[in-house]
Amino acid sequence: MPPKGGNRRKFAPGLASEPSSTPQTPTLIESLSYQHIPKPFKNPNYIKNINRRTKNLKAVLTQERERERVERERRRQEREEEINAGRLSRDAPEEEIPTYTSIEAAPSILPQKHYCDITGLEAPYTDPATGLRYHDKSVYELIKTFNPSTAKEYLVARGVNPIVK
Repeated sequence: MPPKGGNRRKFAPGLASEPSSTPQTPTLIESLSYQHIPKPFKNPNYIKNINRRTKNLKAVLTQERERERVERERRRQEREEEINAGRLSRDAPEEEIPTYTSIEAAPSILPQKHYCDITGLEAPYTDPATGLRYHDKSVYELIKTFNPSTAKEYLVARGVNPIVK
């Protein structure tokens, strides 16, 4: 930050040490600056719309659902008109158009990930005595101290039918 008062020296009028009115050579920063280069990617006629506002996710999803509902209703009316005109039979299957909120994906071919019942981290190991999944050796030491009812509670929390040996 520059010192207060600025760097300009004050000169008395008429002294020879006054700054000259000749143009100064550009500094290094000014010579390397891209400010003076034209920017062809900017539209010179662009006028910013000050009334435009951003929407939160809830508003965007609501508008998408409303648009889908209107589209489904329009397709249903067109189908009814075709059935009434005799161009389509009533047993013809209704065409379902996929949207962002209605897309159903096939099941993954990758194996399901297992998570530690204690820490929630990825669990490459399973305790053979209790069936609890664990992340590393320190968690296994903790699992070994559990009584059967505690181990059963952890399995119930995971949604597994607990069978404690």
